[in-house]
Amino acid sequence: MTNQLQHAVLAGTELSPFGRLVTADAAGRSLADVPVDTLLTTTLQAKVLVLRGYRALDKADLESYCRAAGELAEWEFGTIMDLVVQDDPKNYLFDSGDVPFHWDGAWSARAPRYFLFQCIQGCEPGAGGETVFCDSAQVYREAPDDLRALWARAMVTYRTDRLAHYGGTMTHPLLATSPVTGETTIRYAEPLDPAIYRNPLFLTVEGLTAEEAVRVMDDLRVRLHDPRYCYHHAWATGDIVVAENHALLHGRNRFTGPTARHMQRIQII
Repeated sequence: MTNQLQHAVLAGTELSPFGRLVTADAAGRSLADVPVDTLLTTTLQAKVLVLRGYRALDKADLESYCRAAGELAEWEFGTIMDLVVQDDPKNYLFDSGDVPFHWDGAWSARAPRYFLFQCIQGCEPGAGGETVFCDSAQVYREAPDDLRALWARAMVTYRTDRLAHYGGTMTHPLLATSPVTGETTIRYAEPLDPAIYRNPLFLTVEGLTAEEAVRVMDDLRVRLHDPRYCYHHAWATGDIVVAENHALLHGRNRFTGPTARHMQRIQII
């Protein structure tokens, strides 16, 4: 553990199967009223932290607030990505379908420790678009020993065209050690069928026999989506959500109704 755990934490309502909801205790509060060390310490403890009743920050203030916690991931669009459904997207992140599990920073030299969303425009109830978080550290802890032994040998190569802010070819071991907590985590991005997804993602598993690789991928397809390990967040306008990126995988349910949702995302390395 890092000494970050020595900071104060925010009290709130525990979510299921993990996460914490914290509601502002007075009108007019903003994200800037929450000390950033307290924000991240609470997130590390809860895995996902949901703030409600706190006013979002404009982009300049959000960047300044998060930069106090560490280096920010920089992309061609800057540090803050606007996530909205586009009319004719090249990449599946910006269409109305589902987004399979992945982790932020997979295509970067250093993955972020945390990522933060501000919801500028939420979804209508029942319209889909929920963000789904999977606690991969808990998945690992509860997996059988023989499966964990296979995971420890697996190296996965990913290939996708660069049609968004990431792409190319990368190789990662299936298991990793969190530099924040020291726990074993699963680093996995689910394959994307070209018949279904724009900008498909192709996987090759090395270090295992063909039969073992099939077993691992078939098992992950089920195990990672087990409700015991997944928190689904339905977005309301004004929600601020912070997630711990090393332990968690995340994705998105498809939209089943209006797609006017507007999110802003920033990543802290």
